[in-house]
Amino acid sequence: MPVINRIAEFADEVAGWRRDFHLHPELGYDVHRTAARVAELLDGFGVDEIATGIGRTGVVAVIKGREPGPTIGLRADMDALPINERTGKPWASQAAGKMHACGHDGHTAMLLGAAKYLSETRNFAGTAVLIFQPAEEGGAGGRAMLEDGLMERFGIEEVYGLHNMPGKPLGSFAIRAGGIMAASDEFNITIEGSGGHAAIPHTTVDPVVVAAQLIIALQTLVSRSVDPMRSAVLSVTMLRAGDAFNIIPQTVKLTGTIRTLDEAVRDFMERRLKEISVGIATTFGARADVHYRRGYPVTVNDAAAAAYAAEVAAKVVGAEKVDDTTDASMGGEDFSYMLKARKGAYIFLGNGDSGDLHSDTYDFNDELIPVGVSYWVKLMESAGRG
Repeated sequence: MPVINRIAEFADEVAGWRRDFHLHPELGYDVHRTAARVAELLDGFGVDEIATGIGRTGVVAVIKGREPGPTIGLRADMDALPINERTGKPWASQAAGKMHACGHDGHTAMLLGAAKYLSETRNFAGTAVLIFQPAEEGGAGGRAMLEDGLMERFGIEEVYGLHNMPGKPLGSFAIRAGGIMAASDEFNITIEGSGGHAAIPHTTVDPVVVAAQLIIALQTLVSRSVDPMRSAVLSVTMLRAGDAFNIIPQTVKLTGTIRTLDEAVRDFMERRLKEISVGIATTFGARADVHYRRGYPVTVNDAAAAAYAAEVAAKVVGAEKVDDTTDASMGGEDFSYMLKARKGAYIFLGNGDSGDLHSDTYDFNDELIPVGVSYWVKLMESAGRG
């Protein structure tokens, strides 16, 4: 079944909500205006229950179908990014230094559209639990909602997420079983040497030289230590050292990220990063202090749930527009916490030829709205009915 006619009829209304969210972006957990507007709209739709303050500022709505069936969670994220917008659109951000540069405005609006339709029709078995989450962008809002008892309180059995994806054909879907988004970890390494005059380096232990050797050595972690059929990324992104051209500094600080798609490789990368850092520093007579912070875990799609999501997407856009073996992304996503708590699947929806995610020229394509809303609706209408 293609895009649902009734949804196409009110797609402009949903786009209006989306553009309002875009005009007024909010960061992290401070999504008070957005959450209030979400709750207001949900109340107007006549959903069965609205809960606020889940995970500090999250909103949850419950809609019951006409027949008994599974309880399924549908999740959208609400927060923006600390970026100055440069799109020039009439609905461009009015908040300096804040921008919906990842499409969470579109995700929230599409799930609201699904709430409107599902409340009107109730043509499904079971219960839809609509999850509007704060703080996806680094704040682990998904985990905070879980810690507030999200799954248990609402009896969620399965959970599904969706994210737009620039570069993929407009209105197409992409998904895979297993890891689809990477674990996102951060490391900070402080190399302690012995500073002194740059003209007499033999009297020092130069931490800049140690850092240079270490950066090169760390690249072998992926190229020579990880199975090429498995994935890992290690990037050193910051190096801070010294204040003058003629002084060898006492310390150098390195910062970077490691991305992996399974826990075994994640464990290996953390262990070897520490071993190599300490080993290289010791070789040169320096000392390395390594701090490793684990961020979001791998986003892992249950195989059966991923197949179901692909089947539903094909009902909306046709099988030829659904890639069910897409490449994984090495970006991180805190929907991973929800998929660790319950089986489910995370799917990409093509945003076409747009600015990249997290760029100041990005904008969600409103042509996706009837597609995304129809996907959410068909996911509920097909569940529990074979």
